[in-house]
Amino acid sequence: MRLGLSFPQTEIGTDPVVIRDFLQAAEELGYDFITFVDHVLGEEAPRGASFAGKYTRDYMFHEVMVLMGYAAAVTSKIGLGTAVMILPQRQAVLVAKQAAEVDVLSGGRLRLGVGLGWNKVEYDALDMKFPNRARRFVEQIDVMRQLWSNRVVAYDGEFHKFDSAGINPEPVQRPIPVWIGAMNDVAIRRAAQIADGWFMFPRQDPSDEAHAKLSMFRQTAAEAGREPDDIGVNATVFANQGAGAEEWSAVMEQWRGMGANEFTFRTAESDLAGPDAHMAAIRAMAEAR
Repeated sequence: MRLGLSFPQTEIGTDPVVIRDFLQAAEELGYDFITFVDHVLGEEAPRGASFAGKYTRDYMFHEVMVLMGYAAAVTSKIGLGTAVMILPQRQAVLVAKQAAEVDVLSGGRLRLGVGLGWNKVEYDALDMKFPNRARRFVEQIDVMRQLWSNRVVAYDGEFHKFDSAGINPEPVQRPIPVWIGAMNDVAIRRAAQIADGWFMFPRQDPSDEAHAKLSMFRQTAAEAGREPDDIGVNATVFANQGAGAEEWSAVMEQWRGMGANEFTFRTAESDLAGPDAHMAAIRAMAEAR
């Protein structure tokens, strides 16, 4: 069973020593990976998804690619990834370059989790179009994979057009694994068709509805000519989903029975008071693994 952590972006603070200690503790405790949430801007009064109120201007998000560069320098073996980066609000070629750099600096430990996002103000501020983000998203992934896999690429798509060119340094992984975060049916089917893995919507319980979505994911993958068992499926367990490791393990067992094959333990948004409480929670989970 692969078990990782979600870096507590909004609660860890800005002290680089505290951040380093958390990352190194995660590695020393044997976690397989650590993922980083992505937001560029926050509004005073957020619009959009029902959970948008959790991400106001007052919530702090470290910039994910810079943070992973730091994480690569202070760790040596734990996997690093975004879960998820809002890809269509960025330029795909630049993301491909940044991801290749993180992969080089980490010795091939990067997994790029990407999603569409819901925060229109970020798109507006970054001068990227919000309405066509889903169509651009698929092409962006293709562009990045080609740049990671070939010395030079000439691309003539709907949204990306450039003459023969390539990135240097090249990533260690060719291509870097791309996972998709998806919560609605259309996005889940897209992930089943083109992603290396699926980050399930973290704020859900292992319910009948979640089971139906997992079944749809597997069926869509099979219809696309893929082997569903070969595609990663990540479910999240929050630290407040129970009183301790025994109850956390029970939640993971429910997810495993539905088809999830790796897990993220998330201590953020779990009513933990400060970095020490986060550290205590990840130690408790690791000891019970």
